[in-house]
Amino acid sequence: MKKCAVFLFSIALVLLFFHLTGTPARADQTVKEIYTIGAGDILEIVTWKEPDFSREEILVRLDGYISFPLLGDVQAAGLTPPQLTDVIAVKLKKFISNPSVTVTVRNAAGQRFYILGEVMRTGEYPLMKELTVLQAFAIAGGFTEWASKKEIILFRREEGKETVFRINYKDIVKDHNFEQNVLIRANDTIIVP
Repeated sequence: MKKCAVFLFSIALVLLFFHLTGTPARADQTVKEIYTIGAGDILEIVTWKEPDFSREEILVRLDGYISFPLLGDVQAAGLTPPQLTDVIAVKLKKFISNPSVTVTVRNAAGQRFYILGEVMRTGEYPLMKELTVLQAFAIAGGFTEWASKKEIILFRREEGKETVFRINYKDIVKDHNFEQNVLIRANDTIIVP
């Protein structure tokens, strides 16, 4: 019976998502985010026609740096792939006249979010694409029968300060108040009391 309820809840979320026309209105909708490299990510760095300055798999260490031939440690965490491309290209100019560098994220292990409390599967989840709060609930298997769907909290830490979003799931579903259906960002923590 419990599995059936979870399945029906998941179907309802999917149908609600497809029922919506366009992208839900969100406070952070105006800024199209570009992926930011994080600790734990695996990068591929290719320097055209320079195999000695190309690497298929480079781990972004916990300190946010990568190790690259002749360049030593290079800060990667907090940069976008195009920004890291520029940094490496500038540093390689000491060794190559006109380096053409490409940085690709092969495994985005550094981008995670967390769901705690009264959901079917609490834990850490990879953030592999744009994801909304409603979609995060579906990934976590939906709510338990004791969940307080009106008092959900999302914690976000940005630029050294904590931001708290209050989310009322029932308002989103019944009143179509999609402002609360915010995009999840790396390291967000959702608590369902």
